[in-house]
Amino acid sequence: MHSKNKNMSDHIIVTNANELIRIPVESLAYIASDGNYSDIYTIDGKKYTVTLQLGVIEDMINQQLKKDDDNARIVKKMINQQPLETDIFARIGKSLIVNMKLIHYINPSKKQLILSDCHTFNFCLEASKEALKNLKEHFEKKLKK
Repeated sequence: MHSKNKNMSDHIIVTNANELIRIPVESLAYIASDGNYSDIYTIDGKKYTVTLQLGVIEDMINQQLKKDDDNARIVKKMINQQPLETDIFARIGKSLIVNMKLIHYINPSKKQLILSDCHTFNFCLEASKEALKNLKEHFEKKLKK
């Protein structure tokens, strides 16, 4: 059972009535929402638009990636709760879920967040000052440990 769950957690599957999208976890850059639609972006530049609210996708990700031992949520809401060291994705404000490992630049005053591997891709995103301030503080706390 554990090995099956480990294999399942290698990919994120987003599905609705019309389609199924299966993306390797490390290839999922971010998900942006606009009402009932969400755009899923991969590191190779592909964009998939699905008719699902971001909260529904967040629940799908959490269910697929949750840990067997403590059922911890993988997607953390940055405003309400700081992500853990082991978190893969973070909910940034009301309209973004981002891959924590790809965060390259945070500037709350400019409302700017850049996801990049510093070689092949660069996504420049906009988020609220408060959400980005909390995200920046999260990384700064990690430096002090």
